[in-house]
Amino acid sequence: MMSHLDELFELLCFPSISTDRRHAGDVAACADWLVAKCRSIGLSAEKHATPGHPVVVAKSAPKPDRPTVLIYGHYDVQPVDPVAEWRTPPFEPTLIDGRIWCRGATDNKGQHYAHLSGVADTLAADGELPVNVIFLLEGEEEIGSLNLTPFLEANAADLKADICAVSDTGMLAPGIPTLTYGLRGISCLEFTVRGPSLDLHSGVYGGAVANPALIAARLAASLHDESGRVRIAGFYDAVEPLEAWEREMWARLPDGEAATMAETGVPALWGESGYSALERRWARPTAEVNGIGGGYQGEGSKTVIPREAMVKLSFRLVPRQDPDEILELAAAHLRKHCPESCVIEIEPGHTGPAYVMDPHSPYGEAAQAALRATFHDEPRLIREGGSIPIIQSLKEVLGVDSLLLGLALPDCQIHAPNENFTVENFEAGIRLNRALLAEIARRG
Repeated sequence: MMSHLDELFELLCFPSISTDRRHAGDVAACADWLVAKCRSIGLSAEKHATPGHPVVVAKSAPKPDRPTVLIYGHYDVQPVDPVAEWRTPPFEPTLIDGRIWCRGATDNKGQHYAHLSGVADTLAADGELPVNVIFLLEGEEEIGSLNLTPFLEANAADLKADICAVSDTGMLAPGIPTLTYGLRGISCLEFTVRGPSLDLHSGVYGGAVANPALIAARLAASLHDESGRVRIAGFYDAVEPLEAWEREMWARLPDGEAATMAETGVPALWGESGYSALERRWARPTAEVNGIGGGYQGEGSKTVIPREAMVKLSFRLVPRQDPDEILELAAAHLRKHCPESCVIEIEPGHTGPAYVMDPHSPYGEAAQAALRATFHDEPRLIREGGSIPIIQSLKEVLGVDSLLLGLALPDCQIHAPNENFTVENFEAGIRLNRALLAEIARRG
């Protein structure tokens, strides 16, 4: 009989890269494997087609007197480039020093398969689950979950649940149980500054014609003042201050400044004055330049005034900030500060709202009790700076909050070469699932 670790290795072998059309068959095959596995442990399971990649839904036999827990995960993974930087083949799971090295090991196959393994163990031991369980496993998270919200809307009655459990976030450090109760939202845009109709000789025309690369740089620099505060008019209008208990709680965590510097390798920190590094990362809105380009990029000099330059921006948002409104405010700011000597074109990108739940609610307390029982330590309550837009869709469409029970460590290298997941956390995730379902049943 295969162990759960062997089964995870099978799952990891699928190169289910959702963004690459050449891997569409691998994504579908991975979904088929999950359907078969869910059925083999006693769940009913179906693969549902979407305009993109399929969604897998698996259910336990329903008991009307028990609460229903929806467990969300995704089986698609990021591309593996640059391949040369991998120490092991990216789709050949390799166990070294207690870590599984493979694309998808942490994000998100290892994390959601821990939940599925926990359900399998409970069914094998008890013949039933203490709660009703629905698994919702999608194949498009890494490309924005474009088809999942319509799927939720079309199947809301079949997916009705009391609470959702998600393990697609992180732990503060090894052995430290972490409940994430908030995620920042996101708004993205790209703008292009256009000047002359063609690249110009910088000696012949310099000083008489505006340089789009310089204007683009100035526009990017105009987003912040010297203290790190975003200068877009109205940007902070809907932002609520942090709760006193949050600031006090996060101040008791291990040194956020030192940890941030160690994780990033920066010589010093920068950001909005008046807030700690953790507060800036988890619960304050930001404006970031994600890419900037224009003009000659090759070796040596080429003395030109480029005809255009581009900048990619993203804004991380907090609860009550409207992602579409932020895009409008940002566009107005850029147009206001772009001189008449150039033309600016703005292309809006994807958006997603922030999410926050009450970690002291009955389900929040159940999650904390399960974490405490699994890791034998007091859970830390955090928000996270990243965005999982589908979490808000689960709230809006299905009316359920999500318990974000992260198993990823800071050095798991998700989205990068050499992604890894500790066997210790995989096994802890199995125990966590069993403890969580028992706690929800006891309190439900």
